[in-house]
Amino acid sequence: MDRDRELLRHFLAAIAYRTQKALRGAPEHYATFSAGNRARTPTELIRHMTSLMGYVRTFFEGGTYKPDPLPGFAQELERFHGMIEAVGALLASGAKCSITTEQLLQGPFADAMTHVGQLAMLRRLADTPIAPENFIHADIRADRLHADQPRPARPDKYWPEAPPQ
Repeated sequence: MDRDRELLRHFLAAIAYRTQKALRGAPEHYATFSAGNRARTPTELIRHMTSLMGYVRTFFEGGTYKPDPLPGFAQELERFHGMIEAVGALLASGAKCSITTEQLLQGPFADAMTHVGQLAMLRRLADTPIAPENFIHADIRADRLHADQPRPARPDKYWPEAPPQ
């Protein structure tokens, strides 16, 4: 596998890790939390992120991809991780892609990471902010794209925005 694809797989793993960080410990109401003004809910964001990764898959396999809504947040999240695992496998396989690495990164990959940030922001707006950490030290591996992600390796000790205990 070439270095570009290794980096894309690592970026996928960072998306998986940061998604789970944004969702870990979220209260049940978070999945349908609305910030108003037609902003996507966390469930809708995860479905859109799945759609982005399905779009990536079409550059390898052809066709189209549009995920129908699933009955619950857990199912949406499971499908999302399954899709990024499928994209990771395509990258690892050496399958031909019809667009460049740069286009994958600047388009759907960067878009997905933007939505991870939105998931984290929605946690704060839902009064359950996530703790900061130093992501340089995070245990992110290209072969770990599933929902079972490790806990922070270096969480920040000082967290002024922490919710009251």
